[in-house]
Amino acid sequence: MRRLFCLLCLALPLSLWAKESSSVEERPEPARLAFFLQSGVAFLGFDDRDKFQEATDSIYKDLREEARTEAETLAVSRQTFQKVNLSIPLYAGIQVQPFENHFLSLGTGFIYDDESVVLTDRNSKSHHYSYTLQAIPLFLEYRLAIPPSIISITDASLFSISLRWYWMLPGTEIYSTWGKIESKPSLLGNGFGISLGYLIASWKSFKIYGDLGFNSITIKSDGYFEDIVPIYKDEEESEKEKARWDLGGLQLQIRISFGVLESKPKTKIEP
Repeated sequence: MRRLFCLLCLALPLSLWAKESSSVEERPEPARLAFFLQSGVAFLGFDDRDKFQEATDSIYKDLREEARTEAETLAVSRQTFQKVNLSIPLYAGIQVQPFENHFLSLGTGFIYDDESVVLTDRNSKSHHYSYTLQAIPLFLEYRLAIPPSIISITDASLFSISLRWYWMLPGTEIYSTWGKIESKPSLLGNGFGISLGYLIASWKSFKIYGDLGFNSITIKSDGYFEDIVPIYKDEEESEKEKARWDLGGLQLQIRISFGVLESKPKTKIEP
């Protein structure tokens, strides 16, 4: 949560700057060609975290049963995994404006979330257990600038809505203390995203956008969850289901773009 607090602290001065910049006489129009960097906060919808918690709960139970005295029982302790998988994805890409107020972007990035706990046995020896979600997404995005007649704070088109489609590249996987499973490539893609954006600030060829949205991303594997976490079930091999997991969820994103090919002269905005 400390990382989320830092990002919110960053967004506050940027929004104040946006109010000041809206009063200047000129605002650059979006470039026909721009490069961007993007980061933010993602609340990953990884529901299978309970499997790892059940595994460490079972280990903790075994450690307590091994204790022979009250003092040894008191020495046994544990941590629990976080209930939310919080990640700070990083993206980079290129954006083009083929028509006025219509934008196409192609980008790739890196999603990483490491969760770990420590259990202590009767001899006060520490045992570390962890799992890591890692993904390398490629996305194609369509963004539409919403006309000021529909929604606006000033007379400029500051709001936008975007749609994305994701493909997961090699390197997308889950690895843990017990093993690793990798994603299976999908030509049709792994999911979509939708978000509402706002132009926070603009200075010459630089622009800062904020987006709030939701992603639905499903990843499939030829491996099994039994390969990365002990699951105490009596299942026949034929009844086991191959692993699949979700990396979607709520997204708060900040995008910084740099235009290299301006679309038109700057538009004057009355203060």
